Amino acid sequence: MIMEIERSLLATLPTGLYIDGRWRDSSTGSRFAVDDPATAEELTTVADASPDDARAALDAAVAAQESWAATPPRVRGELLRKAYEAVIARVDDFALLMTLEMGKALPEARGEVAYGAEFLRWFSEEAVRIDGRYTTAPDGASRLLVLKKPVGPCLLITPWNFPLAMATRKIAPALAAGCTTVVKPAALTPLTTLLFAQILDEVGVPAGVVNVVPTSGAGAATGPLIADPRLRKLSFTGSTEVGRKLLEQASTNVLRTSMELGGNAPFIVFEDADLDAAIEGAVAAKLRNVGEACTAANRFYVHEDVADEFAQRLAARFEAKRVGRGTEDGVDLGPLIDEAGRDKVTALVDDAVRRGATVVTGGAALPGAGWFYRPTVLAGVPEDAEILSEEIFGPVAPITTFRSEDEAVALANGTDFGLISYVYTRDAARMLRIPERLESGMLGINSGVISNPAAPFGGVKQSGLGREGGHEGIDEYLETMYVGIGGL
Repeated sequence: MIMEIERSLLATLPTGLYIDGRWRDSSTGSRFAVDDPATAEELTTVADASPDDARAALDAAVAAQESWAATPPRVRGELLRKAYEAVIARVDDFALLMTLEMGKALPEARGEVAYGAEFLRWFSEEAVRIDGRYTTAPDGASRLLVLKKPVGPCLLITPWNFPLAMATRKIAPALAAGCTTVVKPAALTPLTTLLFAQILDEVGVPAGVVNVVPTSGAGAATGPLIADPRLRKLSFTGSTEVGRKLLEQASTNVLRTSMELGGNAPFIVFEDADLDAAIEGAVAAKLRNVGEACTAANRFYVHEDVADEFAQRLAARFEAKRVGRGTEDGVDLGPLIDEAGRDKVTALVDDAVRRGATVVTGGAALPGAGWFYRPTVLAGVPEDAEILSEEIFGPVAPITTFRSEDEAVALANGTDFGLISYVYTRDAARMLRIPERLESGMLGINSGVISNPAAPFGGVKQSGLGREGGHEGIDEYLETMYVGIGGL
């Protein structure tokens, strides 16, 4: 049931397409529903962008590119800083909106606002630090000038699980670099991105620099843009399966691409680990965002000497979590995003149990409305269980044991994915040795949450291409040009 404060927010929310600095309806007049996953009830409807609308958004981005690239870096940076301040000023609105459309509990949603806003502040500072170099050629006959230029119009496709942070993590570096954008938010959670577009409009980002086109037909809307030679960059966060298809499409025009794809993160607990810290880290790495995160710990490899204690203590922590609608006081975990997401988690748990795993706690969906699933710990999960090879995207911790470091590393690396890994140990030599052995783009040592706007986020193998955040994040939106100067 929608409460009055929620109704008030939804009533003032923009629900159209944002193209060339104006809010407008879809060219076909069609709209699609956005539902509350805690109740399965409709929250509101938004304009459903057609392929013609998407092309109009690209037209606007192309028209604005030259002037935006020529805008002084300080001006671009100050606009991002104003956007940061505006988002922080409306933290409660953004948090409530994310809870309504995605399901996460309000305290966690407020945390995402702080995290997402920080990308705006970070890249506001990076805008003025784009540099190059001027050197003498080794033979002294010429001078070498190297400069960085904006890539050009970008298509940014964001996922549903972090509606604000994934938008700011892409839009902020693009704008800082001098690129214009077309943003296609996830159909399940477009409302937060639309509110953010309103913020950008209010702080003075010029028309055409950011265009937002929610759509229920992603392929139909984005396909023509990817095939358009005027588009010069594609950034996507989502499944590896969809990422492969987008890479294939992008190859036609040799687009610059950034791909943040699926994960299958190992969480390794060695026999010398501080178990108190390991339990805290496991709770954070598994239950953040109800487990619906590409960085979520997906496979728990625990040394056989401490596995039983670890499983029992982790189960006790999971049992203490309150599950419910994220707007309610005291709720720790909200629902999964939709029925299909919950069905997938159910199927993975059932398969593991059929193959011999033991349910320590949880192991079932909650009855009633909404897409809730009990926080679950599984022990003795066999290597052939699907849950160890599939990204769970739910609050389930499957535990398998190991005996040696070599075995743990082999198990951790035995996947096509390589986004993030977690390791708990008190052995200083192992802390230095293990990063060289694990095949992942990121590693948390004695830490269950390491995402930071000041650090490069991204994976290896089939977990993606490129990096977001850190100094590296803006480079994804810059081309390097070399100028040889002779006759000196």
